[in-house]
Formats: sequence, C-alpha cells, structure tokens
Amino acid sequence: MTERQWNPNMCIRLVYVLACLFLLLTACSQPSTMQDEQTIPTFSEREQVAPIADMPVSYIDEQLEKMSLDEKIGQLIIVGMKGKTYDDELDRLIRHYHVGGIIVLGKNVSTPTGIVQLLNEAKVANKDYSIPLFLSVDEEGGRVSRLPAGMKKLPAAASIGQKEDVALAYKSGVYLAELLHAFGYNTNYAPVLDVNSNPKNPVIGDRSYSSNPQIVTQHALSVRKGMVDNGVISIVKHFPGHGDTHIDSHKSLPVIDKNIDELIATELVPFQQAIAQEVDGIMIAHILFPALDVTNPSSLSKKVITDFLREELGYEGVVVTDDLTMGAITNAYTVPEAGLQAFIAGSDLLLIAGDYANQVKTIETLKDAVFTGTISEERIDESVRRILELKHRYNLADDIVGQIDVNALNKQAKEALR
Repeated sequence: MTERQWNPNMCIRLVYVLACLFLLLTACSQPSTMQDEQTIPTFSEREQVAPIADMPVSYIDEQLEKMSLDEKIGQLIIVGMKGKTYDDELDRLIRHYHVGGIIVLGKNVSTPTGIVQLLNEAKVANKDYSIPLFLSVDEEGGRVSRLPAGMKKLPAAASIGQKEDVALAYKSGVYLAELLHAFGYNTNYAPVLDVNSNPKNPVIGDRSYSSNPQIVTQHALSVRKGMVDNGVISIVKHFPGHGDTHIDSHKSLPVIDKNIDELIATELVPFQQAIAQEVDGIMIAHILFPALDVTNPSSLSKKVITDFLREELGYEGVVVTDDLTMGAITNAYTVPEAGLQAFIAGSDLLLIAGDYANQVKTIETLKDAVFTGTISEERIDESVRRILELKHRYNLADDIVGQIDVNALNKQAKEALR
C-alpha cells in the first residue's frame, strides 16, 4: 500500500470549504433585518398570508406584546347578555373592556334574523379591534338547543348513541357546523363527554351519548370531529364528568364520591381520549370530587385543573369554566371571588352569563389581583396566549353574516339524519 501524495490543490480546496463554513455560521448568528422588517398580519389577513416559519418573534408573542393589561384581562372573559337584542352594556363590554367573546343563551333567542342581527352588531362593535370574538352557544341538540322556533334541531345525544353509528355522529357534527356558521357563531360548548352512569341524574340524562364510556367516546368525539373539520371550535364538557350526579349544579353543588380508580374506569375515559386527540377546549364542571380535592369544586380547584388535568393527564388546550353564575358556585361565593379562584386554579376563560355588574367586577378583581401580586402578569399571559392561539388556529374574523335560509338548513338537517 503506497503512501498518499500531498497535493497543493487539495489544500486550497480545504481552506475554501472552511472559509465558507465560517461565513455561514457567522451569518446564522446575526439577526435578519429582512425578517425584522416583516409586517405582522392581522387575524383576517392570516387567511391569505402564509406563516413565516423562521420569524424571530412569533406572531402570537408579537400580538401579546402589543396588548395592555386591561386588554389581556378582557380576553379572559366570555359574557352573556340580558335580552334578545344588542344593548349598551354589551357594547361597552366589547368596545371598552375588549372581552374575549359572548355566549347566546336561551333567554337571548328570538328569530333567526334576530340572532344574526345580534351577532352582527357584536362583530361591528369589535371590528376595529385586532382580536376577533368567540361567538359561542350551547347547541347540543335535544333539550339543550338554542334554535328559534321553526328550525329543526338534532335529536338528543342518547338517540344518536343508541344507533351506534359513528358515521351518523360525524354527519350530525357537520350539520352543527353548517348551522352555526349560518348564524355567525364560531364556538360551540358541545359535545357532552359525560357518561350517563346515574339514572337519577337531573341535568345530564339524555344529553349523554350512553352509559357505556366507549360508546360515549366514539360518538361524542365523532360529533366533535364533524364540527372542527368544518371550522367550528368545539369545547367538550363537563370535566371530570357530570354523569353520576343526582343534584343539578345549576341549583347547588353536586358531590361525586368515587375513588380515583372508579373515575378512571368510567368518567375519565372519554376525556382521556379527547386529550389524546388534542381537543381545543375543555369545560370544567361545578362538582366536588373528594378523590381529587376534598375542599373545592372542580372548577375552582388547582388540584383538578392544574395538577390533574394539565400535569397528570397532559392537557395543553384552553380550559373554560362552566357558567360562574350557577347555584353550585353562587351559593358559596360571589361571582368575582369565584372568577379569581377559577383563574388561579388554572382556567383560561371565565364564563359569566350573569349581569353586567358581576362581569365588570370580575374584570376589576383580576386586575387588582395583578397589582397586589396575587397573580402575575406572566400567568395572565399564559392564558391569553392559549386564547390567541385558538382564535388564530381557526382564522376567526368578525365578518358580517347575511340573511339565514331556514328552509335550506332544515332540509340539510333532515338529510344528515336520514
């Protein structure tokens, strides 16, 4: 074997390669002025503008940096309203407090045209603000429906679950998305993931897809997929499970005294699968689970929301409280007290369907808590970042909706459920 001859040309090439590598590494370490000059697009523009993968500061962080503390706190609140029409109180909550969204309840339902007009006026009020609203509703079908008279609603979840047809469940989710888009909604507090394990349950019953956790999981998550595949945000509910209560949480605080193994075997089965599918939002129930927290309702419990749901089960999405004006809460707390405790526990969105005074006082209580050091602005930022990411993920925009075609929607419902 002969010794390799030294070649001066090889030396020159080696020096050239090393020089290029040095220049490349030096360039990578410097900030890019071209990227710094990029204009961060608004939410509505993001539909047409491709995201910049190597942007030095993310779009969401850029949006967050521009927000005042007041704006951030406003984004944490979903508000209800008194009547069937847009009013001055709702206008101030949107324009001045920059609330994260609104919920339409049964008492707000008028005609199809009236609901469209209500939502359109909310969008007009928010149009000049860079962050669009969650426009939300509880549209499950059956007895929990917010549709005006004359519109065909889905049957109760139990009726769909009895068919044991996941394709039908998916089609019902598609129909829900089309229906809600027609009104101008973008968020639905559905489907119910509760397992109907207590026949005496006064609040869940046929809102559940089954007493079998597997059937609930398959059908509820198929409904959810039908909605999200068609652009509607689905907030599943009511974690850790509302199916085994005999007390209505709208009136007082239920207690589910099961051990952790029993919860894992039944109540938590659908939620664990939902977390595995990376659901966008989970609503927390107003129920006491002594196995998880002997003192606090789940919606106000750090042990339930942060320690169990987030850290042990690995959930990273948005957490929404059930309505903080329900009897399970107001029998023992004021709404602002409950709102603050729910936020400290780990919730991101506080749902307050009550009066204007409670909504404003909750916002002020959260702000005072930052000033006193009870909560940090970094903690506020954590929740606002999740909220902005969710709104951005669905390209929400405050676009005005035209006249609704009731006959076409009723026909679509009939075809979906044939």
